[in-house]
Amino acid sequence: MKSIDTKKLHNSRFVENARIVTASILLIYLTVSLYFMNHFFFNTVINGADVSLKAYNEADEVIIRYVKDYKLQLIERNEKTEEIAGQDIGMKFNRNNSISKIHKMQTSFKWPISLFKEQSFYVNDLYFYNRENLEDRIDNLDCLNKDITEPQNVSFKYTNGCYETVKEIYGNKLHKGRLYEVIKSSILRGQRELDLDKSLCYINPKYTLSSAETSQTQSLLNKYVSAKITYILRSEKEILDQNTISQWLSVDEGLEVVIDENAVRRYVKGLSKKYDTAGAARKFKTSVNKTLEVKGGFYGWKTDIAAEAQALTENIKRGEVLEKEPIYIQKALSRDENDIGDTYVEINITRQYLWYYKAGRLIAQGHIVSGNPNRGNATSLGVYMLNYKETDTTIRGPGYEAEVTYWMPFNGNIGIHDADWRYSFGGNIYKRNGTHGCVNVPLYLAKRIYENIEEGTPVICYEEQ
Repeated sequence: MKSIDTKKLHNSRFVENARIVTASILLIYLTVSLYFMNHFFFNTVINGADVSLKAYNEADEVIIRYVKDYKLQLIERNEKTEEIAGQDIGMKFNRNNSISKIHKMQTSFKWPISLFKEQSFYVNDLYFYNRENLEDRIDNLDCLNKDITEPQNVSFKYTNGCYETVKEIYGNKLHKGRLYEVIKSSILRGQRELDLDKSLCYINPKYTLSSAETSQTQSLLNKYVSAKITYILRSEKEILDQNTISQWLSVDEGLEVVIDENAVRRYVKGLSKKYDTAGAARKFKTSVNKTLEVKGGFYGWKTDIAAEAQALTENIKRGEVLEKEPIYIQKALSRDENDIGDTYVEINITRQYLWYYKAGRLIAQGHIVSGNPNRGNATSLGVYMLNYKETDTTIRGPGYEAEVTYWMPFNGNIGIHDADWRYSFGGNIYKRNGTHGCVNVPLYLAKRIYENIEEGTPVICYEEQ
């Protein structure tokens, strides 16, 4: 009796079973492949419509039913939703489409891949709609018309001496053009949902807390308000600090710091109005022991408002802490309340007399002849200042020309000078034979004044009341 090799028998049965299984699998694969020769694969979606396992000639009806019930849900901010129904926009299935291209793309023998991966296709001519109806529906969406909050960039708040950032506001304002395009695309693709935020339909703030520009702007704002400018004005001081500067600062849409130029100019103009003395009426104690109010003239402190406003702006931009004077167009000799000081020329028109004081000491005095009031040439009253001085020159004006040794103009073409053609001065000469406005003095007096006077010296012309 022969012995049986059980191991060999087991192997033989295993091989046989493997052949049967393989043949079965192959048969199933071929059978299914034959099925998919005229059917769509598993997980096949065309423009949103699920045509999985449908025969090619059945796909149209599936898509028609899909279009009939189609609705696009808009997912908006603040957990709001809206719908656009296909029926409202005249959405239709286009029978003259290019869906046949998909048949060729799905080779039947490749059907196993559809078990694990969605077969999603887009046919650009599968649907059509009424454009006007869609635009009208979009125009009437709540998200475009109700409770709209504008986006706002990160902002800055001045508190307790420094600037803090204020979080940006995203709001819910939409790009209408963008919204229309993504809705149109979603409908043509048959999408059921459209997240407006993810689709970048909202107008978002350009700058946020995390923007690099934010920290730069904050630093610049704090630099500007760190400035402290102390103005030295006569015997007083005016301090410009962060509390005022902060009111002049703003941030534009590009997150650039803006200094209000008009506000700066108004501040400087305010200083000028308060402290400038050019042309101001002054109380003046005369040499005849009378105190008069002298009006007119241009002597005194006068701020260059435009130049100082620009300089102050630069001081702020640099965050400077300093003491300074304003930039002046014109300066007086004294910073005291009485900016005339103790060096000046005093001309009494009434008495036709002149005094010149220097550092409080009387340097020269004498009779004069001033402008003829009866011919409209009266010497102008007020406080002026010596423009310059010149020797051996010719002075000219309407109807006159004269050579003089000492020329000291204080009001345009009006000045103090010698007059060798005159033999007497003082009294009422000026009323009948006065000058064209100048102040004539004897040669000795002109010389004495000329040798001791300096440019900028006040010249006070007045009449007694």
